[in-house]
Amino acid sequence: MSNNLSLIAAGQAPTNAGGIATAIILAIAGTLLYFVPLLIGWRRHVRNLGSVAVVNVFLGWTLIGWVVALALACRSREPVTPPASG
Repeated sequence: MSNNLSLIAAGQAPTNAGGIATAIILAIAGTLLYFVPLLIGWRRHVRNLGSVAVVNVFLGWTLIGWVVALALACRSREPVTPPASG
C-alpha cells in the first residue's frame, strides 16, 4: 500500500496488471461460454444453425434463451434417406 502512495506522490498512477489480465481472461472465457450453443450447432452441422444463432445472440443473455439455443443445437438430426431410384 505504501508503494502505491509513493507512486501517487511522484505523479505516477499505480498499475494493476494482474487484475487487468484476470479481467481479460474472464471476458474471453465468458464470451466462449456464451457462444457454446452456437459452436456445438456448427460442429454438429445442425440444419437450422441460423435459428440457433439468433436465439443465442439475442436471448442468450437470459438463462432460458441460452438453454433453448443449447437444446436447438443438441437435438437429434433427421436421418438422411437416399432418393428412391426407379
